[in-house]
Amino acid sequence: MFETIDLQQVLVLDIETVPQFASWQEVPLHFADLWELKTRSLRKESETAEEYYQRAGIWAEFGKVVCISVGIFNGKPPETGLRIKSFSGDDERLILEDFISLLNRQPASLCLCAHNGKEFDFPYLCRRMLINGLKLPKQLNMAGKKPWEVGHLDTMELWKFGDYKNYTSLNLLAAVFGIPTPKNDIGGADVGRVYWVEGDVQRISNYCQKDVITTAQLLLRFKGLPLVTENNITIVT
Repeated sequence: MFETIDLQQVLVLDIETVPQFASWQEVPLHFADLWELKTRSLRKESETAEEYYQRAGIWAEFGKVVCISVGIFNGKPPETGLRIKSFSGDDERLILEDFISLLNRQPASLCLCAHNGKEFDFPYLCRRMLINGLKLPKQLNMAGKKPWEVGHLDTMELWKFGDYKNYTSLNLLAAVFGIPTPKNDIGGADVGRVYWVEGDVQRISNYCQKDVITTAQLLLRFKGLPLVTENNITIVT
């Protein structure tokens, strides 16, 4: 299974998302009602829709993309390299347009890879692209394709081997496979605060890039290949 994955045809990605509004008070009344309805069965009995709103970035209907980081392999083992680039900022449409432009310059056969990508990153990107009135790039457009024709890799799905009972985090798999990961100063739950309160998009971008690097290293471990050394990781600005 892993032997058929051509790393030269893989683009590893990760996205960071936040609630569309900085605070509950800014949410339009109609959307506030829809949020209350959407989360009614998810909230604790004592938890209000307002208190739960900090998690709104998880849903494409109530959140937005603030960063997309991508990684492309170059070279061959044992000197495999990784080039990382991020698209980030306050203008979601521009972020998505730049990402689409990158994909449109790549072959349609390019395979997209993310951890939990099939459940989160890929559908989230598609939904936000449509909401922003953008045409889906070939690599994300699954219309009319058979499952085996869709070029999407999910490292979490690969790890399940058909077992769908539980979620396995990227951090856990990195630990299991001995993949060194830089200590993050923030976690996924902090992204909304760092964006809306601190306004530090670069900090979010750095965090997103680390997850791309870890996902790429995990894919190499799956294939039984050496990890990319720090000297062979290039951040493209």
